[in-house]
Amino acid sequence: MSPMLPTDNHVHTRWSWDTAASSSMEAACARAVELGLPGVAFTEHLDFTQWDDGDAGGAGIQVGHRLYVQPLDVAGYSADVARCRESFPGLRILSGVEAGEPHRFPGSVAATLAAGTFDRVLGSLHAIECDGALEFVDRSLFDRLDPHDLMRRYLAEMLELVRDSEKFAVLAHCDYPRRYWPTRRAGQYHETDFEEEYRAVFAALAASGRALEINTRSPMASTELVRWWRQEGGDAVSFGSDAHDPYSVGHEFALAVDIVEAAGFTPGRDRHDFWRR
Repeated sequence: MSPMLPTDNHVHTRWSWDTAASSSMEAACARAVELGLPGVAFTEHLDFTQWDDGDAGGAGIQVGHRLYVQPLDVAGYSADVARCRESFPGLRILSGVEAGEPHRFPGSVAATLAAGTFDRVLGSLHAIECDGALEFVDRSLFDRLDPHDLMRRYLAEMLELVRDSEKFAVLAHCDYPRRYWPTRRAGQYHETDFEEEYRAVFAALAASGRALEINTRSPMASTELVRWWRQEGGDAVSFGSDAHDPYSVGHEFALAVDIVEAAGFTPGRDRHDFWRR
């Protein structure tokens, strides 16, 4: 028997600056219905190219090269959500954003959230300070820095994000740089190498009462890592495919469910709720 799959709380469509124009909300909804998901949250990218009023930034820190980043069209996005809710009445459709570096851009994030209605706000860390600039973490940054040092710097910044921002309800892909880990140069990635840093992030997140995302686009979290979250007081788990095309909605959710169950989490009050300890 196929498992009862949870809501996909992290989906991107054409309204995100890094997603193809052909990736429509309608197609994502159709895929969710096909898989039997109870709902989807369209959490479009919310990234910024400059410091604005109320942003924390940092003394002497520049916003690094972000050539392709575009602002979110809140009105167009919101109209698209409304159309899909009419077209797919049996699917719970949540509006949302994935706020990049919300602790660095609190003013900019607040201004966007005030411009619309958003049910699900994710907090994400895609960039860290390097040589006086906020730089996206990617393969080129791994080429410039020692991989283990980069991960520790990233997780230290993630801890600051959790402590300094109250704008989000779910912490997305807590170890995002794993996507670019240079195995040939650094060997296999071992979560245990960074256990102390993970646990510090989890303890702070748990104390704030927020949820941890199991991101199925990133290298899949281990049951051990999810257990660390539980041991540090974590109460809630959210599932997110981080889909940037309709076919990837709900990707590997059956495996993610197995991992989360093995770590001691079970479905919430209903299929739309976070999973709970």
